[in-house]
Amino acid sequence: MDLSKIAVSINKAINTQEVAVKEKHARTCILGTHHEKGAHTFWAVVNRLPLSSNAVLCWKFCHVFHKLLRDGHPNVIKDSMRNKADLTDMSRMWGHLSEGYGKLCSIYLKLLITKMEFHIKNPRFPGNLQMSNRQLDEAGENDVNNFFQLTVEMFDYLECELNLFLGVFSSLDMSRSVSVTAAGQCRLAPLIQVILDSSHLYDYTVKLLFKLHSCLPADTLQGHRDRFQEQFKKLKSLFYRSSNLQYFKRLIQIPQLPENPPNFLRASALSEHISPVVVIPAESSSPESEHVVETDDLVDTDIPVLPAPVETKFDDLFGTSAAIDPFNFNSHNGMRKDDKDRLIEQLTKEIRALKEELESFRLESGRLCQALRGRINELEAELAEQSHLRLQAVGESEFLKAELDDLRRVREDTEKEQRSLTEIEKKAQANEQRYTKLKEKYTELVQSHADLLRKNAEVTRQMTVARAAQDEVEAVRKEMQEKVKAAQEAADTQEREQVEQLQELQNEVVSTRAELDSLKTTMASTQQTSSEVLGSQLASLESEKAELVQNLSKVEAELATQGEELQRVQTFLATERESGVKAAEALQNQLNEKESREQALESQLEAARWSSLQGALEEAEKIIQDSLAQIDDPAHISCTSSAEYLASRCQASLDCVGRLHQTREAFLADNAGLSELVRVVTQCGHLVGDTIVQGSATSHMVPVEQADALSESVKSCGAEALALLGQMKQQDSLVAADNGKLKAALEAILATAEKLRPRGLELQQGELGDLVEQEMAATSAAVESAAARIEEMLNKSRAVDTGIKMEVNERILASCTELMQAIRELVLSSKDLQRDIVESGRGAASMKEFYVKNSRWTEGLISASKAVGWGATVMVDAADLVVQGKGKFEELMVCSHEIAASTAQLVAASKVKADKDSSNLRRLQQASRGVTQATAAVVASTKSGKSQIEDTETMDFSSMTLTQIKRQEMDAQVLVLELETRLQKERERLGELRKKHYELAGVAEGWGEEEEGTG
Repeated sequence: MDLSKIAVSINKAINTQEVAVKEKHARTCILGTHHEKGAHTFWAVVNRLPLSSNAVLCWKFCHVFHKLLRDGHPNVIKDSMRNKADLTDMSRMWGHLSEGYGKLCSIYLKLLITKMEFHIKNPRFPGNLQMSNRQLDEAGENDVNNFFQLTVEMFDYLECELNLFLGVFSSLDMSRSVSVTAAGQCRLAPLIQVILDSSHLYDYTVKLLFKLHSCLPADTLQGHRDRFQEQFKKLKSLFYRSSNLQYFKRLIQIPQLPENPPNFLRASALSEHISPVVVIPAESSSPESEHVVETDDLVDTDIPVLPAPVETKFDDLFGTSAAIDPFNFNSHNGMRKDDKDRLIEQLTKEIRALKEELESFRLESGRLCQALRGRINELEAELAEQSHLRLQAVGESEFLKAELDDLRRVREDTEKEQRSLTEIEKKAQANEQRYTKLKEKYTELVQSHADLLRKNAEVTRQMTVARAAQDEVEAVRKEMQEKVKAAQEAADTQEREQVEQLQELQNEVVSTRAELDSLKTTMASTQQTSSEVLGSQLASLESEKAELVQNLSKVEAELATQGEELQRVQTFLATERESGVKAAEALQNQLNEKESREQALESQLEAARWSSLQGALEEAEKIIQDSLAQIDDPAHISCTSSAEYLASRCQASLDCVGRLHQTREAFLADNAGLSELVRVVTQCGHLVGDTIVQGSATSHMVPVEQADALSESVKSCGAEALALLGQMKQQDSLVAADNGKLKAALEAILATAEKLRPRGLELQQGELGDLVEQEMAATSAAVESAAARIEEMLNKSRAVDTGIKMEVNERILASCTELMQAIRELVLSSKDLQRDIVESGRGAASMKEFYVKNSRWTEGLISASKAVGWGATVMVDAADLVVQGKGKFEELMVCSHEIAASTAQLVAASKVKADKDSSNLRRLQQASRGVTQATAAVVASTKSGKSQIEDTETMDFSSMTLTQIKRQEMDAQVLVLELETRLQKERERLGELRKKHYELAGVAEGWGEEEEGTG
């Protein structure tokens, strides 16, 4: 079936014309829900209609929606629960109008919301409420509490049906022929669905009340009986008024309820109950085919007209001859007067007998006509039922034909998908082979990279050795240069000294020669006078000259030797310099070759790194794109998740995004840490994709506004993640890639998830762990304080009271002391067992992390501890008042029972995670039995003390007169009635308190969210 055709039918069925909804359009809408197995198309069309601005449009929407809930696909109810809040707001808005369609729309919307909630709470009931007795028993699971609650829900459901009935009738002017006008039919048409629902609800309510009366006391069900009788009167009156309307006579056969309601106090009355059956005649025309008729046509012509009296024909009986005609008084037959009188009397008797016989014939014929008319009605009803079944069969055949066409199309699509699957498998195999080759290539690249790294290390080591050798040669060269320089400087210094000595010697020679010349001159002048003195001086000078010449020759020889040594050293240094230069050039060439090879290997390694990073980024993009595709997959609509799990996934994604930023910065800084970057990219893709899927699944369990906001946040997160990965795929944009938008999107999802989390999970880790210890310590302190107060009260009672009162107080306080001791032992055993549970279950985690991980169990333990401490305190207060004579013994017994229930809750919360073979568990169970026995002892001692004190207060009536005794008897009866009434009210109040306590406990523990989650 084409979805566009369904949408057109929905728009035609729900319009602003004040006429009844056409049956063919409604039937097309119903078949459309079976075709698509839900109501997505219906709500997609309806959400675009201005239901809040046009009352007639909203009224016809309610009629069509009621039909879909009854006869549509079972998933219509589940799909419609998303719009429950919108329907509630619309009902509240229309409820502000006090007349017209606005008030009717408000009542009808409340009925539809009640119907959806009833079917969600009781999924065993189909939309049309048709069930067998066995299915009705299975719906209650044979539990009287379930039957009790189910009956209350049916009463509420039927109350809404009756309110709509009364609202429609009160809005019509019954003095006019409104049932045949278009406006009247528009208002009356939805009541057919109401009649169908009401008949089933009445039948099931009767059967459930008989079943409850067989299991519960009659006083407990007095409220049920009163409510049933009230609804019975309304329903009977409404069925009777509806059956008299001309509009319903043509469309539906309304059953009539019995004159009196069933007597539930008599079990045999169940066999007298007849289930009301509503019959829709097949030949009845649909509302749209009816023409508006005049008021004169509304006269009921079905009342049978009695046949006219049969004329007595004497001519046929006695003949027509005048000779024998007894009434022919003109004839002269000579008959006597008394014969005539006798004949007249005889004929009169015969006439009277014939009239009586005729009357009996008439009565018999009337009875036969009535019987035949009843038989005709029965046959018409059977014929209508058969026609209805035939129409259902035709509808089913059409539906089956449509299903067959769908199956054929599905088979064709399956074959196409099979072929495409084969192609995809081939492509997958090719991709697998390509992936295997790439993997092998990547392995080879990794291996070659490792080899290159090893070679690089070897080359680096050789370069280090060569550099060390070069440094050593350079040091030797520098040393030799320094030595040569030092030798040259020494030689220059020595040469300068020798030159200076030579110059000095030359100067001395010159001076000596001058002196010699002067001496010669002097000798020549004084030769004669001092020849002997000059001879001696000349001899000494000659000897000195010889010595100076000899010294000069030695110095010149030494200078020649040092010059040869200098020449030899210079030659050696030149040779060494040339060899060092050649070795350095060879090492430099090797170093250049190794650097070129290393650069080539670095370029290959960089290409391999970038290729592996590109592959990781593409894989992450595919994961996120697949997650975004799953959001729009219709099969994903049934998937649900919890806000707590979404928050954990979102937090993990945020941490991974932070690590991605750090590894990217490290990679850009020194091109190191590629493997860590690839791992973080892949992990980030998986975590962000999981966050997208879990966010979409969580949106299926929240209201529409929050679901739309969460869906938009999830899609925005996917888009930002794809944008970030796209930037990282380009080398030029890798540096500028910013993960701030992705972090903002993830933080928005995390904030939404935190808002949706149950309120019981708002404690921090440290707070939850500390709260457990605080509550257990507070419970122990409360028990210790209660025991101390009881001991103090016992001492006061012994000092003040005497006789029976002291005995009663001592017995009660002693039993309370034993109960406090038993509770103290239970709390200690619970602490030991709790310690064992934490030690065995926390593993490497801390104790506080274990409490947070098992937050539900921890909150139950905290609640139970609070209840025990509170119960001990309240019981001590009650015991104090009893001892003082101001309290009631019943309060003490109730406190004892409350303590027993609280300790049972503590035991259950403690043993739920314990090992069954634990010795501390056995101690806890033994302590629990001790608490139970001590509680029983408190109750027994309280009852015994109460009876002893009451026995002491004997009633003395000896001094009273008859009038006084009668007066007190009446007062006692009044007091008994008042107490019985108060007891009934207090029982009802107790029931309401327990319901409210259950609701509040469910809200505090987050039970509602868990049910939507599991749903």
